[in-house]
Amino acid sequence: MADKKLKDNLIERSFERALFASRWLLAPFYVTLVVTLAVLLLKAVQELWHFLGHAFTATESETILAVLALIDLTLTGSLILIVIFSGYENFVSKIQHSDHEDWPEWMSKIDFSGLKLKLLSSIVAISAIQVLKAFMNLKNTSDRELMWLVGIHMVFVVSGIFMALTDRISGEGYVKPKPEKASGHSTGGGQ
Repeated sequence: MADKKLKDNLIERSFERALFASRWLLAPFYVTLVVTLAVLLLKAVQELWHFLGHAFTATESETILAVLALIDLTLTGSLILIVIFSGYENFVSKIQHSDHEDWPEWMSKIDFSGLKLKLLSSIVAISAIQVLKAFMNLKNTSDRELMWLVGIHMVFVVSGIFMALTDRISGEGYVKPKPEKASGHSTGGGQ
């Protein structure tokens, strides 16, 4: 009886170890995201080159559209970085950031709930830029296309609000720190 229980326990532990090790299957996904970040950088350089080539002849609207395209690419790159670092830290392994002086504080503090909200807020910002680009280029945008852009943007906004509310209700969202109670003692300086 004890041998069977020991054998079952060994099988269970082996199975759990295999499941836990399977998290490393996500690592190649994050490597592919690094490659997409490099492709996005190439696209940003291409967009910048095109922008600089027409800088003196472009109208104000064309200049704003080019800047919005660069902002859009930058936000998308930031979104990819958020997914890479937060996803890796949350699902694969902790990154030893003590060796890096310029390590952003938020990277080691973001949990899955925070990751979802950061992702959705980035998507809302990217969507807003797409809507703004359409409004800046109104003469070349059909009413139907504009309606879809605004509708999709509103879906992202409402989804973000509902996601934040559900996180707040479930207790996973931001909790305002309680102020420290005054002890009634003077802390110096006063007479």
